Formats: sequence, structure tokens, C-alpha cells
Amino acid sequence: MPANLPPPRRRAVPGGAALRLAPRRGALCRRAATAIALAVALLAALPAVAQQDNGVQIGDNATLPEVMVVATAPLPGIGVDRDLVPYTVQTVSGDDLNGKRAGTLAEYLARYLTGVNINDIQGSPFQSDLTYRGFRASPIPGASQGLSIYLDGIRVNEPFGDVVSWDMIPEAALESVSLVSSANPAYGLNTLGGALAMTTRSGLSSPGFTADLSYGSGNRKRADLSGGIRSGSGWHAFAAGTLFQEQGWRDHAEGRLGNLFVKAGHEGETTSWDVSLLHGRSTLIGNGLVPSYRASGNALLPGLYESNRAAAYTYPDKTRNQVTQVALNGRHWFDDKTSAAMLAYVRTSRRDTTNGDINPDYDTYTEDCEDGFTADGSPRKSRCGFTRAEGAALDPAVLNTTHMWQQSIGMALSAAKETEHHLLNAGLTFDRSRLTYSQYEQLATFTDDRGVVADPNAPNQLFSGVSGTSRAVGLYLSDTWSLTPSTFLTASARWNHVTVSNTLRNSDGSEQPQESFTYRRLNPALGLTQKLGGGVSVFGGYAQNNRVPTVLELGCADPAQPCRLPAGLQADPYLKQVVSHSYEAGARWRPSKDTEVSGTFYRIDNHDDILFLRAPNTQQGYFANFDRTRNQGFDLSARQRLGDFTLRLGYSYLQATYQANGQLAVGERTIDVKPGMRRAGVPRHTIKLGVDWQALAGLTLGADLVGVSSSPANGNEDGLRANPQPGKAPKYADWSTPGYATVNLRASYRVNKHFEIYARVANLFDRRYETYGQISNDLFPGNLLRPHVTPEDNASALFVAPGAPRSAWVGVVYRM
Repeated sequence: MPANLPPPRRRAVPGGAALRLAPRRGALCRRAATAIALAVALLAALPAVAQQDNGVQIGDNATLPEVMVVATAPLPGIGVDRDLVPYTVQTVSGDDLNGKRAGTLAEYLARYLTGVNINDIQGSPFQSDLTYRGFRASPIPGASQGLSIYLDGIRVNEPFGDVVSWDMIPEAALESVSLVSSANPAYGLNTLGGALAMTTRSGLSSPGFTADLSYGSGNRKRADLSGGIRSGSGWHAFAAGTLFQEQGWRDHAEGRLGNLFVKAGHEGETTSWDVSLLHGRSTLIGNGLVPSYRASGNALLPGLYESNRAAAYTYPDKTRNQVTQVALNGRHWFDDKTSAAMLAYVRTSRRDTTNGDINPDYDTYTEDCEDGFTADGSPRKSRCGFTRAEGAALDPAVLNTTHMWQQSIGMALSAAKETEHHLLNAGLTFDRSRLTYSQYEQLATFTDDRGVVADPNAPNQLFSGVSGTSRAVGLYLSDTWSLTPSTFLTASARWNHVTVSNTLRNSDGSEQPQESFTYRRLNPALGLTQKLGGGVSVFGGYAQNNRVPTVLELGCADPAQPCRLPAGLQADPYLKQVVSHSYEAGARWRPSKDTEVSGTFYRIDNHDDILFLRAPNTQQGYFANFDRTRNQGFDLSARQRLGDFTLRLGYSYLQATYQANGQLAVGERTIDVKPGMRRAGVPRHTIKLGVDWQALAGLTLGADLVGVSSSPANGNEDGLRANPQPGKAPKYADWSTPGYATVNLRASYRVNKHFEIYARVANLFDRRYETYGQISNDLFPGNLLRPHVTPEDNASALFVAPGAPRSAWVGVVYRM
């Protein structure tokens, strides 16, 4: 057996999740009847949901020490001591993800994990635009995705755009979450900057019943219920559900969701299996960006954001999601050092959106009345008496609706073998997806607060659509080789073969000829870890991975037939696959269970990155390959326990830059990109400080601070803004979003073994801050009731994503 690897009788949680081993028990839970009743009640209340528990333990582990292991791939295998892998793995247990620490999974990751940030572009807690080392996992179609997301070994990046539906992750059922760094090829497609791997609970690991109920700011109500049972003969069952509803802190920002997760199976001495079902529905409002300061000549005039922090620019912006997933899992141990596992799943999702916006074909109004005179004697114009310009469109607004249906089926086989000096994990995956997408437009009018109401006399017309399929085959092998008792070589490789076929539909319903593209890639990785003694180890490695173009990107890849985001498919010429080259080196120091320090330097070069570029002589754009982008930086993490106090530190330095010349289409501007120019929405510095104090036997108090430096606004990467005078050169304007820091508090009190109460306060000092910025034209200058642009108003404005004000929640947890 490789030196310093855990004994073979252990279970590696798929997806790289950490696991603390505990003795296995066979007694029936005393609360079995209650847990069964809970599962039945949840099934009746919500459409069903579930996932799987992958892996099996052999024999009695009562004599084994507590070991922290991580998997080397998202499929079941034999785990490796996390100090031996040549990359960074940050792990979170399911107990840490409860409501007393943070409101949602994405919020928790942004507060506690080094290198993670959130751009609150949509303004909904379950529609977060999450970044890790500058790579995104976002629910926004058209965003350049660079992180792979797994739930119990199933990749949940949706086929259309690789988007992530955070609202469809069963947070109440999560047992562990691992964030794996680098372009690790074993984690498959889209792992350019890292992978987020989640595993769910089972009746074996979580017997009993738990209810977590909370209420607070924004009229937010949430209930997380879970219950599990297990028997002495190896049968087990688990159910968990979440109900969420809020009014939201912004105008027109209500949202609700419900999901249910159910798992049942059997664990024997050598074989285990389980079946799981996941179902969820949500209706969420994403208000998006709101105009802040706008340019008027050489002056900056305050915008809607300054007058109303909670305002929505235009609305509605509604997303309805629905997901149903069924999975079958099995694993067999041939002996203490050899196992095989299988996974099969079907996942179906729907996404329907409604978005009110300004009609792009609408000619702006002019004013025809005067109201007094200004100081220089010129007439002062009022905000009334609009007249339509000659040839103007009849309706100033448009109501966009989209309908998306996706289905993925897949299977996977994996095998693991441990020898004296090697730990081998291998796997084969097959995934096939089908999708249909349609976008419709209906002319509309604005209400007095910029709400969009469809014109009942206008038809709801097809704008664009696509149907397509994709097939992906992956084959990987990894080996952790103990060269000496203190030196470990990790080598892995994965071969990907992907075929994407699309058929585009025109606005008249006719179909374009089918296009089909095939992508192949062999991605290697090699790393070395050296243990130096005293709890110190150093590591370094190189890895490659790739991302194939999505249906959305292929459907808008012709400069002669440009489109506008988030949809508007026109043509699908060939795009190259994105290939990332990742270099990582660092050191870890873990002298005891109370002290952990790690530091990592990394560089990730993305070749043939896919960006949205400006089409010639238009205000629209298209997706195209961009020669090279680079994300490089340094991460530092530390944790120290001092008696009743636990201290945390996380610091990130990140340079996310373009490394080639080109032009980007951003809002109303074309950005001339030069090597070394920073990418938008990515702060250079992020610091996270935290403390937890066990003040009394049952009382825990905690606080954390998150500080973020400024970041370039999208459309202002070059430090310029558009000049309203035709033919004039752009003007200098540093419109980057400023840095900020927020302080959050939490407290929990364990009343007895059954009850716990808690409270959370976010943004304690009510700091006014913005997490993202984009340059565009404000067509409602001065909060006008209709789109209106005069020559002096026709200038750029900074649109921002407002951070939430001070908020507080209280909750109670009941366990039995």
C-alpha cells in the first residue's frame, strides 16, 4: 500500500469530497417511524427528488483513525490523503452549510472559500454569478463558463450554454462539497479553472430527523427538512426538501422555490446500490443591473441607482426552472483493495423566461413643450408632451419570452485498484443530451415605473430557435505513485470525444440545414508532492483541459449574421474548442489538527477562448475564438484554533487579463483589446477574515469580514467611454466598480439536544456597494417615463449590480 495513504477499508466520496471515517453501526434508528412519515409527507408536498450515495465500506472500521481523503475524479474510487494531491482542494461538510452560517450554498462559498467571489448580476440569492480564480459558474446564458459542477457524480452544467441552475441544487440534502482547483482532466469537460463536486446524504450517514426554519429581511421564509433511516440488514432511506419564498429587498424581486430529494438503497458486505430521485421547481426574479452615474458632457449626473437603491430598471425579468433527475448507483468490492462502480441517470429540465426591455427598433421620442427658461435664457424643456419621430416604431417596449427543454441521459463505469506503490482510478463516461430552444418577441408598452406590458393587438412572434443533440464520451485514468515514503507522483489523462449537432429555426419557422461538429482531445496532467516533515509538504503540477462550444455559441458565430444576447441565434459556423493549460505550485503546513496553512501560485492560459465580439458596422455581435486569455495569481488560506476561538484567513490575488489583440462587443461600445488588459468583473484582491467563539457550552458567536478591491466595468476595460458626438474619439473615464468590505455576524445557541436557535446579520454597517458594473446607454435619463434620448443625453451610463443592504434572519433547528 502506498506510504501514508489511508488503509484500504474506506470509502472515497465521489466528486472529490472529503470524508471523515466513523464506525459503521447497524442498529435501527429509534426514530424510524418519524423519518418515514417525513419522507411520505415531503413526497406529497412537492414533486419528488433524489440522488445517490456512491461507495461502500468493508468490514468494521471502528479501529481506524479519522482520515481526510479526497477523490481523484467525480466518480466513485479509492480516495487519497488530501495532503498528497498536487493541487488545491477546499472541502465543506454538510453541517457547515446550514442556515446559521449563510443563506445559500453560493453565499457560503463566497464567504468562506479562498478564491471565490460573487457578481450579484441578477439580484436573486439563487441566481448567483459565481467565480473561482476568475472562472465562472453562472445561470446567465452567454456567460463564458469555466467551472464544472457535479452532484453525486452527475455533471449538472446544462447543455444549453453550460449554465448552472443553483436553485435546483438540493441544499438540504448535501453531505459535503469540494472545490478542486486547476484544469484537472479527470473532472471532464469545462474544468478550465476548477470543479465543484457535491455529494448527498443517505440514511446511513444521516439517520434521524432535522428541521431548519428561518425568517427575516425581505420577508424571506425558508424551511429545510430532512430525515433518514437505516436497518441492521443494510437497507436505508433518506428524504430532504426545501421550501423558500421571499419578497426580496429590491422592487419587483419576489421569488419562490421548492425541491425534494429522495434516496433509498441497500449496503451489503461487498455490494451496495441506491436509487435516487430529484425534483425541483422555482420562479425567481432577476432584476439585473440598474443605471448609476451617466455622462453629460464633462459632468457626471446621478442615475436611478442613486435615487433608489432598490429600483429595477425595467421589469419583469422572470425565470421559471423545473428539473427532474433519476439516478441509479452501484458499487462492488472484489477485495479490500479492488472495487468497481457504475452510475446511470436521466435528467430533464425546463427553463421559461420572461423579460421586458426597450424595443431595439424603437425610434426615440422628442419633446415638444417648454417650461420657463434656464439661467442663460434658453428654453427649459419639461418631461411632458412627447411626439414620435417620423418612422418611429409604434411600441417603445418589447416582451421577450424564451422556452427551453433539455434532456440528458448518461452512464459511467469506474474501477479502482490499490497496490503496494500505486493507487489507480479509471473510468468511462457517456452522456447524450437533446434540447429545443425558442425565443419569441411581442411589442409592448411601458408603465409609469418602467414595467413592460404586452400590446394585446401585437402578435407574439418567433424570433429564433434551435434544436440539437450532443454526445460526449470520456475515458480517464489516474495514478498516485508512491516513489518513496515521502514523495508522491500523480499522473492522469482523459480522452474526450464530443459531437454537437444543431438545426436553427428562422423567424418565419423555416429550418436551416443541420450542422454537426466533432471535437476530440487528449488532456494530460502530471504533479509531484513532497512531504518535508513537521507537517510541511510542497507540491507542483501541470494540467490540461478543454471546453467545447455550446449550442448558444455555435448558433451565433458568424460576423455576417450577428445577434444580440442572451439569444438571437442566426448561424452556426465552426468554433474551436477552448484549451486551458494550468500550472500550480504551493506548500501546505498542517502540524496539528488545530493549525492549517496553505499557499498556492497558479497560472492558467486559455487558448482559443470564446468571447462575444463586435460584428463590423453593427451594434450586434457574435461569438468567436480569442487567441489567448490568462488567469494567474496567488491564494493563501489559514485556520488556527486557540482554545475556544477558531480564526480563519483567506487572501486571493488575481490577474485576469487578455493576452492578444482584438475587439469586444460590450453594450454600446467596441473595446479595442490589447495584451495585458484586465478582464471585467474580476477583483484583483480579495480578503476574508473570520472568527468563531465558543462563548458558553451551547453558545457560539461568529463574525466574518469580506473585503474586495475594485474591478473593471464591462465596457470600460480600456478606461474609456463613448463620446456622444459622432466621429469624436472616446473620452477617458475610470468607471470601475469601487472596492468594498462587508461585516457579517452570526450566533447560535443549543438549548438542548433537540433545539437550537440562531440569528444572522449580513452587511452589518449597511455598506452601499456594487459587485459588478457594465457600460451602456440609459434610455430613461432623469427617470423619465418613456425611452427618451436627446443629443445631450445620448451618452454612456454605468449600470451596476447593487449589493444587498443590512439584512437579518432568525431561525430554529429541531433534531431528533
